[in-house]
Amino acid sequence: MTELKQPTEVDIDKLMAFVFRSVDEIGATLNTALVVMGDKLGYYRAMAASGPTTPKRLADDTGTTEPYAREWLNAQAAGAIVEYDAATGQYTLPAEQIVAFTDESSPAYLPGFFQLALGTMQDSARIIELARRGAGFGWGEHNHDVHEGCERFFRPGYNAHLVAEWLPALDGVVPKLETAGTRVADIGCGYGASTIMMAQAFPTASFVGYDYHADSITEARTRAQAAGLGDRVRFEVASADSFAGDGYDLVTTFDALHDMGDPVGAAQHVRRSLADTGTWMVVEPMAGDHVQDNLNPVGRAYYGFSTLLCTPASLSQDVGLALGTQAGPARIRDVVTQGGFTRFAKVAETPFNQVFEIRP
Repeated sequence: MTELKQPTEVDIDKLMAFVFRSVDEIGATLNTALVVMGDKLGYYRAMAASGPTTPKRLADDTGTTEPYAREWLNAQAAGAIVEYDAATGQYTLPAEQIVAFTDESSPAYLPGFFQLALGTMQDSARIIELARRGAGFGWGEHNHDVHEGCERFFRPGYNAHLVAEWLPALDGVVPKLETAGTRVADIGCGYGASTIMMAQAFPTASFVGYDYHADSITEARTRAQAAGLGDRVRFEVASADSFAGDGYDLVTTFDALHDMGDPVGAAQHVRRSLADTGTWMVVEPMAGDHVQDNLNPVGRAYYGFSTLLCTPASLSQDVGLALGTQAGPARIRDVVTQGGFTRFAKVAETPFNQVFEIRP
């Protein structure tokens, strides 16, 4: 056993400052579950509809009980998510939080992010044991909150940027998508949000979504049927290095390349499947090329997901390259270059994503 060395000097003020910062960290950790609770019980939606409220009214409005509503409101007030008026005893959800917690069309919509985080933490005990021996934990092994939360987190951003900004940033791709007969493959499609959005925007093109998680493909098919796209969109179970078809005009991969066990092998397969004039659009989490570039709130969240979710997913597959969620543009360029591509450019970004145009 390694002997622990005691520090020779401790600044008591700095120590206590860190202790109280850690108290805030614990509150933030617990708040992840509280936000999911508020989302699932309808607390935020009820507060948005009612304006200033009380624990009793919130409980009545949501069909829950007053003790839970009271303590939840107080926790949200202590975290500055809701506002508390001591004179009236009422709680108000500010306009900005109404958008963030109730407007699913807004790119600032957050419940899915919290749901994804909570689901990830629920499986953390398994990850701790697997880390002792370097083993992986597959995407399909995670609980439902991980799968649903991931889709709910990324979908608003895709809805805001995919058709309006990201596809137009690719050289010549939008005119091609507007031409009858254009073929698109969406790799790692999950619940099919990105595939369905593109199909709705470009009705003369045909789309197929692939994912190795069978339950996600089942959900994607259900959603495509509900959207009336069953004739133009297919979803199939397949890995990124074995999906069917060739001559695709566009291949897309959204927030999935870093999760793959063998991203180089996937890149090689995409290259074989793509037409010589085709484009591969890869959307990845926002990241710089160096650790110090990512020491910020977004990087902190993504490194957390990388440790507990994305790296275990990669290690559960063949090769297990474990790129990590914060791989950065240079590492992505290296992967696709090894895969046989010669042109690589970053063409768009948001606070959470960066978009790469990759060509043969």
